Amino acid sequence: MSYTTLINHDALSRNLNSANWVVIDARFSLADSDAGFKAYRLGHIPNARYAHLDKDLSSAITTITGRHPLPDFRLLAKKLGQWGINNSSQIVVYDDASGAFAGRLWWLLRCMGHNQVAVLEGGFKDWQTRGHAITTTLPTLKPCIFRPYLDDTAWLNATQVQNSLAQKSICLIDARTPERFRGEQEPIDPIAGHIPGALNRAFQKNLDNNGLFLKAEQLREHFKALIGNTAPEQVVHMCGSGVTACHNLLAMEVAGLTGSKLYAGSWSEWIRNKNLAVATD
Repeated sequence: MSYTTLINHDALSRNLNSANWVVIDARFSLADSDAGFKAYRLGHIPNARYAHLDKDLSSAITTITGRHPLPDFRLLAKKLGQWGINNSSQIVVYDDASGAFAGRLWWLLRCMGHNQVAVLEGGFKDWQTRGHAITTTLPTLKPCIFRPYLDDTAWLNATQVQNSLAQKSICLIDARTPERFRGEQEPIDPIAGHIPGALNRAFQKNLDNNGLFLKAEQLREHFKALIGNTAPEQVVHMCGSGVTACHNLLAMEVAGLTGSKLYAGSWSEWIRNKNLAVATD
């Protein structure tokens, strides 16, 4: 059995030592970019590798990009191979933020043609709470070859988003909190507000009180109420920098609403261009 969206702690525990299963720790903090790796060294799921959002899952920031530009996929493919991942590996990604960061690597791998990747439900916190083992021992890596089959239709750039909104051919969903979306608060980016025409669904709405994903039927009901008759393939997700937007994209996949896309640059890229409109509510 392969896992392509979510996996729970029991299933991972049973397969932790299975051949060709690879676990990746994607813990990260926007406030302290070193915090995730420090936490990893203090204790992680056995055999987990560590993927750094800035260094591994993004490329360098430029004057025209957002805060987390898409990585060089050739370099990422090389890193995956160095971590012992090949094209038949079952990958499990976790963080300590209910999938807010793990979802980024889940989405990147799918863009590279690798669907056997799942986010661990409840992440590291749930794993610990359930009494499963953690370790400080670094994994023994056996490098191999990972061949990417990139689908560059899985994301849009700013021009495509602008034109598609003008043509009313997409439904744009912003995963930031309502306060940031409305422009009342902006703790990270220099300009507050949202893209005119975007809808707001904070990614936290995908979770229950325990930080676990809602059931598929609940997620489907919620997203259908938001997008109406729009086909899932015409839905585009965004956030501050293209990271937590992947959480909404994952939630739609869990709900059976497959094929939505990502505005990779998101708000932090959009506001770099003074010619692009900004709205506040």
